[in-house]
Amino acid sequence: MSTIVDQFGRPIDRSMLHEPQTAAIRALENQYLTPMLDGLSPARLAATLRAADSGDLIGQHRLFADMEERDPHLCAEMGKRKLALLNLDWDIVPPRNATDAEKASAEWVKEVIGDGVDDFEDLVLACMDGVGHGFAGVELAWRQDGREWLPEFFPRPQEWFQLTQDRTALRLRDGSADGAALAQFGWILHEHGKAKTGYIARMGIYRVLAWPFLYKAYGIGDFAEFLESYGLPIIVGKYAKGATAAEKASLLRSVTALGHDARAIMPADMILEVQKITGGATGGGSHLDMVSWADRAQSKCILGGTLTSQADGKTSTNALGNVHQEVRHDILEADARQIAGTLTRHLVYPLVALNRGRLDSLRRCPRLEFDTGVPEDLVAYADALPKLAGLFSIPASWVRDRLHIPEAADGEEVLGVQPPGGVDGDDGKQVPALPTVDAPSAEELAALAATTGGAVGTKEDSLRRAQGAVEDGMTAEIDWQHVTTPLFKPILDALKEGLDPEEILARMGEWFPMMNDDQLVEALSRAIFVADCWGRLSAGAND
Repeated sequence: MSTIVDQFGRPIDRSMLHEPQTAAIRALENQYLTPMLDGLSPARLAATLRAADSGDLIGQHRLFADMEERDPHLCAEMGKRKLALLNLDWDIVPPRNATDAEKASAEWVKEVIGDGVDDFEDLVLACMDGVGHGFAGVELAWRQDGREWLPEFFPRPQEWFQLTQDRTALRLRDGSADGAALAQFGWILHEHGKAKTGYIARMGIYRVLAWPFLYKAYGIGDFAEFLESYGLPIIVGKYAKGATAAEKASLLRSVTALGHDARAIMPADMILEVQKITGGATGGGSHLDMVSWADRAQSKCILGGTLTSQADGKTSTNALGNVHQEVRHDILEADARQIAGTLTRHLVYPLVALNRGRLDSLRRCPRLEFDTGVPEDLVAYADALPKLAGLFSIPASWVRDRLHIPEAADGEEVLGVQPPGGVDGDDGKQVPALPTVDAPSAEELAALAATTGGAVGTKEDSLRRAQGAVEDGMTAEIDWQHVTTPLFKPILDALKEGLDPEEILARMGEWFPMMNDDQLVEALSRAIFVADCWGRLSAGAND
């Protein structure tokens, strides 16, 4: 018996790794596209949906595929929802309290999905097809790359599937009453919206969209007939009283020729009038109102609102648009969680089980996660964090997660606060950083005394000379005017030019990059160093 088990603890048959399951089902060969929209009526639509409730999914899902193909607005709105997931970053996360082996497995799966298998974005889009249909099936075909088993993805149409007789599970159509059970490790089966009560056939939102689609089709068809009758101006020919049949026939030929060719001849005593249609019938208002209602209903069902899809310039505002955008983000998060769960069960687990050894359970499997977080307002955090830092101990990792700012790698160029040791300034000079001074040992203080010209001598002599060197540093005067002049040079120049104090205050933000504090930083660094050494020497003298 195989030692590899699936997500539910059942041993798998290794033969399925060498051939896709559908290759052996003759009933699925030579499938042709069969349109369902010809002659679609409310009665026929209701019958198709009832057949799906009974387990016959073919007609319903052929209709759903035709709907997205024939309706531009429906296609655009579904495209927005599907493509939204492609903008999200994803990661493979090891389980909680992971061992080294589990962490290594998570890194391996991330590398394989990112580089070693077919386009991952195509797989996500195929799974998102389940939003409309209720489920999406992607068949896996395994291939060996060295000693590793890697999958290829083949999306299959929903009409290849059927329900069991109790309507609780999806099976492949093979001609039997219950259908063929899906092979272990052979499918990525995404059932979207499983929290919804009812049968699988009712999960897709195309069930809801089918009726607006039908009403819109009627509205567009009626509007086309309206344009055929009234789209062109009405041309009326008037003949004189007592006109002969030949004259009437001549006038009719002129009207007909003018309507089609815009060229005609007629007797001088006859009249042609071109009448324009006025009033509400000009644009077929009632027909287009039906189409507009159906479009809004589709947008609400798919995206949760209408203001991110269209604007009428009257009721649409930026505030309302932002509210609807938040609703769209909630839908995006829900879609991402469901897709991530499906891919963890049906893709990540098989990859680990086939290549990294047996898993104890699905709970210890690495998980695929989408990053659905929205970066916080950088300006607001930049103002609040310095104030809150004095009140709370704020972890830097929390701030990075909230602002989506990654941690810099070793040696990577960074902006803002620099690490100790200093970096080149704007003028190319080395900007010294404040030193971090450890407690000096007796030998270090002796070396300090030696650098000032004193002989090393005994340990006590070295300490006395070091203390004297530090005292000389403490009593040395600093030329503050020389130190601060480069720092305040822009302000001093402004005062010389006669600028008002208010204007100087307003422009100080512009001058800050030009204020050179190199000498001041160096002087303060030396002072801090001397003070620290003096404090340590004084503490050592009292011991």
